[in-house]
Amino acid sequence: MKKVAFYTLGCKLNFSETSTIARNFEERGYRKVEFDANPDIFIINTCSVTDNADKKCRKVVQEAMKINPKGYVAILGCYAQLKPKEIATIDGVDAVFGAAEKFRLLDILDENFQPKVDPFTQEKKAEVYYSDIEDALDYHNAYSLNDRTRTFLKVQDGCDYPCTYCTIPMARGASRSDTIENVVKSAKEIVAAGVKEIVLTGVNTGDFGIRNGQREDKFVDLAKALDKVEGIERIRISSIEPNLLTDEIIEFTAQSEKFVPHFHIPLQSGSPEILRLMKRRYKRDLYADRVKKIKELMPHCGIGVDVIVGFPGETEERFLETYNFLSELPISYLHVFPYSERPNTEAVDMGEVVPIKERSKRAKMLRILSEKKRRQFYQEHIDKNYTVLFEDEIHEGKMLGFTENYIRVAAKYDPMLINELKQVKMKNINEQGQMEIDEIETIFEKH
Repeated sequence: MKKVAFYTLGCKLNFSETSTIARNFEERGYRKVEFDANPDIFIINTCSVTDNADKKCRKVVQEAMKINPKGYVAILGCYAQLKPKEIATIDGVDAVFGAAEKFRLLDILDENFQPKVDPFTQEKKAEVYYSDIEDALDYHNAYSLNDRTRTFLKVQDGCDYPCTYCTIPMARGASRSDTIENVVKSAKEIVAAGVKEIVLTGVNTGDFGIRNGQREDKFVDLAKALDKVEGIERIRISSIEPNLLTDEIIEFTAQSEKFVPHFHIPLQSGSPEILRLMKRRYKRDLYADRVKKIKELMPHCGIGVDVIVGFPGETEERFLETYNFLSELPISYLHVFPYSERPNTEAVDMGEVVPIKERSKRAKMLRILSEKKRRQFYQEHIDKNYTVLFEDEIHEGKMLGFTENYIRVAAKYDPMLINELKQVKMKNINEQGQMEIDEIETIFEKH
């Protein structure tokens, strides 16, 4: 029985796909092991959102070769689609799989498991299984299982948005989705495995409903169908574009017992001019309206925001537009990304490049703002009761979990609480920025 190990870089969507591919391997008779357990095969699922992600791929390959120099290393994911030939030159890599080939990985490996050797140099030579991104037309169902307390359920793939900084359409292809029927079927399988929380994920999750280039459903239709599935305790939306976050979705979430009051809404910039240069599909006022609508219906709702700093043309004045806009919004936290140049994107050829040092300075300013926002949000909920899903993660003797509105909670470790939903009273914020709760004896079952 061959041993196979997996390593995932990047987003929740990658994680769901890695988990599904791993289950396929186990069903075929392979034994899944940890990365450091001397596996015969290393599968590395890559990201290419930033230059740092590319460097991480190389680092993981190096570590794999230290663990088992004779191991078979296969690379898939966004980086593999964008730069297959570059990856094939990395020492230790045996095979590279593009977007249209990664779900045929198992069949290909069964036929071509032996590392290829150049007959002249006797060096390993990587095989590249790759098609143009236009050939990535099929939709492949995926969800994570038995890896974390929460399950990431893929409902959509690809993106049709032409954002000038982004390579994802080149790495993932056009927007396409599963059917509502299939997603509901997957949700029932997940529930049967004892999972309490499902996180809906995709490249552009709110664009759910496109099949064969035609829109057949809306995201809110999927949400209403999942809301009826018995046994699901919580459903969380991983991220949704502001122009796709409709009043209907917000109003539905507000009255749903399963969809939690937590939204992660990419902004990218609070400067109208930078939004225009990025070719984002909304204006700043629409974003503010979405946040206002959420807070009117769900005052306790957690709201996360993605922001890019240092985009070409972002003067100090335009950066301050973003900073001040975010400072005034009733949001809960930020994910801050310094802009990084990506080949074959429009932004690479734009003028007014912001120096790297200035990008780092602006990112630091926004991260400090994020911590202030998070602490303020947590402070507003002290002495209130919320439901926590405790996870199998221990930090300094404490077990951690999230409330429905995405407050990070720390409690005294109790193995009986793992993967359990408990209603608790928020007590105080500790030095690590986590919410502490009353003693375990005060915790009572959710009814």
